[in-house]
Amino acid sequence: MKTTRLEAFSDGVLAIIITIMVLELKVPHSVELAALKPILPVFLSYVLSFIYLGIYWNNHHHMFQAAGQVSGGILWANLHLLFWLSLFPFTTGWIGENHLASIPTAAYGFVLLMAAIAYYILQRAIIGREGRDSLLALAIGKDWKGKLSPVLYLIAIPLAFVNSWIASGLYAFVAFLWLIPDPRIERELEKREE
Repeated sequence: MKTTRLEAFSDGVLAIIITIMVLELKVPHSVELAALKPILPVFLSYVLSFIYLGIYWNNHHHMFQAAGQVSGGILWANLHLLFWLSLFPFTTGWIGENHLASIPTAAYGFVLLMAAIAYYILQRAIIGREGRDSLLALAIGKDWKGKLSPVLYLIAIPLAFVNSWIASGLYAFVAFLWLIPDPRIERELEKREE
């Protein structure tokens, strides 16, 4: 099966996740700027989660540009990733409503960790189907960001019980690492076209 149906389904799920997250932002009942102060933590957690979802969408798109076919294993691995991404609205709202309290901050990190693991599983499923010399396998290479991110999440999760601001800073740092779209797949595609 071609990748187009899987990509369209994933795009739709991500659009719904983002919509659910934005609907959690409550409109203040006052017109003064001071009315925004109570919703600032919720808004900032929304911004971070929106960035993360954008990163996943962008990298998911690039990854499936490199894939030729989809197998049953790839479909399930993709659903596994979407499951963890679908928990973003819940943990985003929880962390924002509770002003970076320890347990919601650790739960947010756990969902980030599980989404990173699910993404890795999806990559491996595609490489398993396409082969070690596939475009995706060559493009990923050593994948230092893919290996560093889960380590930072594993540090940040228990750190949330010591200082949730530092843990949240690590989550933001990982997002910053991935903010610039990864050019590896595009470079490999250009090489193959030449």
